[in-house]
Amino acid sequence: MPPCGRGGLSLTRVMAFRFVHTADLHLDSPLKSLSLRNADLAGLIGDATRQALIAIVDLCLEEQVDALMIAGDLYDGDQTSMKTARFLASQMARLDQAGIRTYKIRGNHDALSRITQELVLPPSVKIFTGRAETVDIEKDGLRLAVHGLSFSKPHAPESLLGKYRPAVEGAVNIGLMHTSLDGAPGHDPYAPCSLADLHRTGFAYWGLGHIHQRIAHEGAATVIMPGMPQGRDINEAGPKTVSLVTVGDDGRISIEERLTSLAEFARIPVDVSAARDWRHLVDLATAALEEGRRAIRSRHAVLRLKLTGRTPLAFQLRRDADLFRTEMEHRAEMIGETWIDRIELATEREGLLQAAGHDPIVELGTLISEEVLVRPGFRDDVRELVRDLLDDLPAESRRFAGETEADFEAFLDRLMAESGEEVIARLAGSAAP
Repeated sequence: MPPCGRGGLSLTRVMAFRFVHTADLHLDSPLKSLSLRNADLAGLIGDATRQALIAIVDLCLEEQVDALMIAGDLYDGDQTSMKTARFLASQMARLDQAGIRTYKIRGNHDALSRITQELVLPPSVKIFTGRAETVDIEKDGLRLAVHGLSFSKPHAPESLLGKYRPAVEGAVNIGLMHTSLDGAPGHDPYAPCSLADLHRTGFAYWGLGHIHQRIAHEGAATVIMPGMPQGRDINEAGPKTVSLVTVGDDGRISIEERLTSLAEFARIPVDVSAARDWRHLVDLATAALEEGRRAIRSRHAVLRLKLTGRTPLAFQLRRDADLFRTEMEHRAEMIGETWIDRIELATEREGLLQAAGHDPIVELGTLISEEVLVRPGFRDDVRELVRDLLDDLPAESRRFAGETEADFEAFLDRLMAESGEEVIARLAGSAAP
């Protein structure tokens, strides 16, 4: 991404102070998707957050920045692994040895972590406390003030902005805050505040954290939510980056977005309406897979295919779903550093069940969809069965069924519809000549 800045600042100017801004690494967070059945893929994604931190530290060293600023959620909740602690300490030591300081605030996930309280880091690492603090920095005649505030508890329903110290006169003021801003889908409210309020503080730069998608706002202040540097499942799709920030000798701010994600998730639509036979269908899906891979900026691509369209192969696809997945995994392996997360089937029947007459399979399909699946008692039984199964799973593995009641009911709708389709597809396959 080309450099952007306020006031048209060019990176050829004197670079008085430079830092990397990141947030929401969620180091060693558990895998969120049960679709990662491939052990190699699970290993790749399980290690990806560490690799993202290594990439961030590498960037700091290569660019010879003055500081790394982390706006919360370096950890992922009640993290007790001392392997995580040792890994983090080793990366901070790399920065310390290069004379690069680290400034960090605790986010809502950090507040749950034992490592937050117990880990001893190099003296160059400044972790802001639960009381607002300001750190003064001077370099090449430029004065800066870094403001930060951590939370010791995982909930912050009220704005924290009023607790920050006022802007230091004559300095470039940089604020670190973990906040949901005005709210974002999929994120709990955390220290909410408005962009207008941030712009009124007199700060030059607000480095935010908490929301996992990158957001950039220009105005009286430059306000950046960098997003997470590495996605963990399909709901955190797309390339992930950090911000390389330059404060010019005149105090102006310039920003570059730098890629950090090792693996990138993406959804790939595949229209199979034109498929003449199984081989043609596989070729169509492969072409979509290759096109999707070309759009990926990260080293590894983790792709979810969604097949749509009206096709007489709909039954065969559902019946032989494992065979089709195996075929697509083979094609992905041939492309290189490409992985199949999941294959979703949303094709419509054409041919067999569209035929007129009194085909018993047609009648059974109608009976299942119009009488069995719509019975309240049947749905209640399925709901109870699914909840019993979820209770036997660890918390981090239950998200496939949704995180809200509405999501759970939608999951039941899909489960029941697909179950009916599965029965008919297998019967139709058995009846085919």
